[in-house]
This record gives sequence, C-alpha cells and structure tokens, in this order.
Amino acid sequence: MVNHSLPGAPRDLSGVFAALAHPTRRAIVAALARGEATAGELAAPFEVSLPAISRHLKALEKAALVTREVRGRTHVLRLDLRSLREVDDWLEPYRQAWETRLDRLDTYLEENP
Repeated sequence: MVNHSLPGAPRDLSGVFAALAHPTRRAIVAALARGEATAGELAAPFEVSLPAISRHLKALEKAALVTREVRGRTHVLRLDLRSLREVDDWLEPYRQAWETRLDRLDTYLEENP
C-alpha cells in the first residue's frame, strides 16, 4: 500500500481507474480528446438518457478527468489531462520493464533461430 502522506507521494489513482473502467466513460474521454463538447453532444452517439450521461460526466469530473465551464445555460466539458498524465507516470516503470523484457526476448530469438 502506498503511503500518501509522504511529500511527493502519488495521489490515489483508484478513482481515475474506477471512472475509466466503464466503456461509456472511456468513449466520452475519447470524444473529449478531440475537443470540448456539451453533454448533449456527448450523449448523441449513445442509446442512453441524458441523465445517465450526466451521471457518467459527474464520475469523470469527480476523478478530475473532465472539467466543466458554464457559458450561460450551456455546460461545456473539456478533458483534463493532468489525471491521465498521473496514470501515465504511474504506468511508466511497468512499460519500461516490459520493453526491456521484450528487447531481451527479441535478442534471444535473433541469436537462437
């Protein structure tokens, strides 16, 4: 278990992973990666109600993956990349370890056809 009270310790990413566990939320994140959108625009490709999309958006906001700006009566949503960068930073040592292992396997296979 990670001690989050230490200075510089990573924050608990459980909420981010939980938010990204749902395929609809991942699709919303992918849509927002292309640019900002309203809840209605995000709901359009899904066969779910606007209140259901709103609940997904709240989960993404709680995980700090999405930010909301109110423009008059319109709520515009944007992807907040900071949480995704934290996930990427957390994954990097694992990525490096697997790349090293695969490079060694590649070398072994080249030397032992």
